[in-house]
Amino acid sequence: MTRYGRDAYDVAVPPSPPSVAAPASDGLSARSIGAPVSIRGVSKWFRTGRSFLQALEGIDIDIRPGEFLSLIGPSGCGKSTLLRLVGGLLPYEEGAVEVDGNSPARARDTKQIGFAPQTPSLLAWRTVRRNVTLLAEVNRRGAIHPPLGEAQVLELLETVGLGDFLDRLPKELSGGMQQRVSLVRCFALGAPVLLMDEPFSALDEITRNEMRYLLLDLWERTGHTVIFVTHSIPEAVILSDRVLVMATKPGRVVHAEDIELPRPRSAAMEDDDRFLAHMRSVRRALGEVSAR
Repeated sequence: MTRYGRDAYDVAVPPSPPSVAAPASDGLSARSIGAPVSIRGVSKWFRTGRSFLQALEGIDIDIRPGEFLSLIGPSGCGKSTLLRLVGGLLPYEEGAVEVDGNSPARARDTKQIGFAPQTPSLLAWRTVRRNVTLLAEVNRRGAIHPPLGEAQVLELLETVGLGDFLDRLPKELSGGMQQRVSLVRCFALGAPVLLMDEPFSALDEITRNEMRYLLLDLWERTGHTVIFVTHSIPEAVILSDRVLVMATKPGRVVHAEDIELPRPRSAAMEDDDRFLAHMRSVRRALGEVSAR
């Protein structure tokens, strides 16, 4: 286990459940298994001139295999920083992070982590099909989880309504369609843990609402572990198994909301009393953060 700084924790990560064998059709009717993520006592500082700014303080989170976890909080509370620590893109000064029992650096090297950024970042000269397969093409070396096969990729593209656009270029797609390609590309890598940093923030509200349920469909079919950053309370509640509210100065978790809504989720659930109760609870926690 990689350790940083003066405080290190020995983290016991629960074993992953047995893998689910893929069906003979090479389809996605059976869920695969995501990987656990353990974050123990993690703190992070950034240098600002001659001083240091503490971005995160004592973050303790255990994420179950296949869990959909959302992080919500005010700007500057360290949500995106925490994603980068888990993804092995930033070091941390205290604590320990493990992805399926590996350090973030090892998990990144073995392609156990996929990213979905705020913007699609598609290559303009590659078609929809070839943009989706790009990560699998360039990330084969060292990967311990194989990328999805061609039939599985096509099934995911059909799922998000892009079956008739496989040979289109990004310039021929709307913003929402480009983001669908980005999501499928993330899932197609086959990484058991997906880190999503406000992937719908640039979309209009109608398209954003549609994308939530497309994402849920992809997740239900594949069973990845997802850590999702958002500023939208309804988005966090309808997507997640659990919502963590973060405060700033320094960034820390101040409230955990277990979402007690049945799956699969649907737009009709947004009128459910349980959904509204979770909304009020998360909003109240955010209000308390803002009042401090």
